[in-house]
Amino acid sequence: MHRQAEAEWWRPNVVARYSERTEHPVETAPDAAGSPVPFWAMMVFTFILLFAPQSYSPALASFRIALLTAIVAVIAYLIDRLRRGLPIMMHTREIWLAVCLSGWAAVTVPFSYWPGGSVEVLLGQYFKTLAIFWLLSHTVTTPARFRHVAWGLSLMAIGLGVTAVDNYFSDTVSIPGGDDAPSRMFGNESALKNPNDLALMLNLILPLNVALLLVSRTIPARSLLLASVLLLTFAIILTYSRAGFLTLATTFTLYLWKLRNRPERVWTRAILVVLLACLPLLPASYVDRLSTIIKINADQTGSAQERLRDTMAAVNHAFSNPVVGAGLGMNVLALNEVRGATWTSVHNVYLEYAMDLGLPGLALFLLLFAGCVKNTVCVQEQSDGIPARRELFSFAEGLQISLIAFAVAGLFHPVAYHFYFYYIAGLAVAIKAVYETEARQA
Repeated sequence: MHRQAEAEWWRPNVVARYSERTEHPVETAPDAAGSPVPFWAMMVFTFILLFAPQSYSPALASFRIALLTAIVAVIAYLIDRLRRGLPIMMHTREIWLAVCLSGWAAVTVPFSYWPGGSVEVLLGQYFKTLAIFWLLSHTVTTPARFRHVAWGLSLMAIGLGVTAVDNYFSDTVSIPGGDDAPSRMFGNESALKNPNDLALMLNLILPLNVALLLVSRTIPARSLLLASVLLLTFAIILTYSRAGFLTLATTFTLYLWKLRNRPERVWTRAILVVLLACLPLLPASYVDRLSTIIKINADQTGSAQERLRDTMAAVNHAFSNPVVGAGLGMNVLALNEVRGATWTSVHNVYLEYAMDLGLPGLALFLLLFAGCVKNTVCVQEQSDGIPARRELFSFAEGLQISLIAFAVAGLFHPVAYHFYFYYIAGLAVAIKAVYETEARQA
């Protein structure tokens, strides 16, 4: 009679369980999923993170709404876990790898080029990023909450896409180009002001948008999601981000492969036809910019050549300092020492970890990344062909493609300690726990 109470403490219960032969949920105790407060606080925080409403309404700045919302989410989560007598952290491989990675970052601080700067990055940015990872992995505890996250991010992406398109056609919110370089639009006033960062975020959300498109049944929902996919694709192109284009191409290639033998392949083929039909409409300046991916010396802005030089310098430094590196966030100082003072970071996530935290830091990150991908693959394999888990399968597939998209984008972005990867990684950890709970209760 006490078997249920002896279930593993770290596996979250869910609000509803499903029969493997039907798609109808069987309601269980509402308290099983935990308090909804930390989850919805996390969703509000995501909105603030992507849109920074305090930038548009200065009156909000004094309230520090991002920090306030994060504190509410953390406190509400801790109270809920303590109320139910549950520990505050799951004992999963990915969680412990994240703990080890942050611990290694702390251990290397005394050996940093600038210990005070590394402490500032650790406490001011990286711990906040890890808090997002922790909250997402522990509060997205049901298929319904995954649905809310996917819809929330998709709707937010529509807002980002509309802003991007509007900014592109507005001279007042674009980055002027040189004599032979095109102008590039700004994003919004948040962390996504840089067009490269905006392209990265849209690329990471796009697979979740497609996942919803594949499982939605109503015509209005499908129409909205299809329009959203096209809008995000258009917005990514308008950023003129070369990394954004390569990441977008990766996403569509993966979906074409995954859906090749499934009825849903009609969606990717339809979108592909539309995109091919629009190719002649691309401005010549965009095609010229993409050509610099291969013809590096043809880049009139000089950014491609500079990044190649920085990459080579970063590789040399990483192999010269393979254990502790330059210290968390100190790759800028290390590059200044190697190739002269330009005060720019290396535009490569993997080299950031290798330069800052040495090869052990890079290895821990790669193990964390691989574990998250493995989670999504496991959920897909175990859910494939089960009608009740069709939605969970699509979300796992979308997360897998988002992670692979980041793996490609990471070759060109200096975002090792930002929220981009860790947001998707938190969901990848959560979906494995949700699947195991569903399987156990089925």
